[in-house]
Amino acid sequence: QELFTTTCDWKVSTLGWMYTLFFVLLGSSAALWGGWLERAGPRKAGVVSALCWCGGMLISALGVYTHQFWLMLLGSGVIGGIGLGLGYISPVSTLIKWFPDRRGMATGMAIMGFGGGAMIGSPLAAELMKHFATDLEVGVWQTFVCMAVVYFVFMMAGALGYRVPATGWKPAGWTPPVQQASNTMITQNHVHVSKVWGIPQFWMVWVVLCMNVSAGIGVIGMASPMLQEVFGGSLIGVDAKFGDLDKAQLTLIAGVAAGFTALLSLFNIGGRFVWASLSDKLGRKLTYIVFFVLGGALYASVPASAMAGNKLLFVAAFCIILSMYGGGFATAAIHTQDDAKRGDKQQLV
Repeated sequence: QELFTTTCDWKVSTLGWMYTLFFVLLGSSAALWGGWLERAGPRKAGVVSALCWCGGMLISALGVYTHQFWLMLLGSGVIGGIGLGLGYISPVSTLIKWFPDRRGMATGMAIMGFGGGAMIGSPLAAELMKHFATDLEVGVWQTFVCMAVVYFVFMMAGALGYRVPATGWKPAGWTPPVQQASNTMITQNHVHVSKVWGIPQFWMVWVVLCMNVSAGIGVIGMASPMLQEVFGGSLIGVDAKFGDLDKAQLTLIAGVAAGFTALLSLFNIGGRFVWASLSDKLGRKLTYIVFFVLGGALYASVPASAMAGNKLLFVAAFCIILSMYGGGFATAAIHTQDDAKRGDKQQLV
């Protein structure tokens, strides 16, 4: 009923399906069209990504304006998810070709932009909604339109600037390392991307990354409302629960929550470099063991810190969790490239 009605407000739980659909399409589009990207080139993929991502935002703006939730699902969920999936893999596969001697750095640089976008996007969206807000509306659809235009300009500039090295090119003075049986970090067998679906190791890596990403995305999706509803007025020094705050106080704690989201994004970025670098020394398996053990302990500590009203421990736990979420992306990307020269496997995972 909520898909088509214009006579009721949407519940947060209902809006969550749009977020879920968005990330499902992100992953599936990267897997389905990763091979096409390798054939067509990153420039075409970047242009399609910009059209889908920004077009999806415009459709979502129309959905908000007409109060049609199905347009939100189509715009931000399906079309936007496809755009983000293609936009995510195109710079990764390109940079790996340019920096075969520094794959960890190249992957981290590309994925850093994916995680760091929230540092700009979240505050920008909050400021735009403040600018467009009136007594009758919040300014969401206008914000969607503005951000679609801004993103389109930058995404098209980036897409048209893509270049790939010539066949056989390698950095000056660099010689590809010889695989040695004593090097446990490098597999001795190569599996073509078209056959990788059939080996158990692929699905083990897939499940590990899926669990890691599910935890991180779950936090990102609810970071702002979670902080506001758990701590309420204490975020601004007022002894009141979230439901008892007035409009001005709600605006203030929304700003605090936006800062929390930006902080999580910062740790997301840092984790992509720090954990990826540590995995070179610890090994990929041990790094993921740390993710699961430490991540589980931190998740278990969250209810206690929330009940105690300890904002420092609450924020610290989620910052570390988000660092491992970002590190999981980077570490998995490097792991899938330990035995390959192309970006196909990372796209499938």
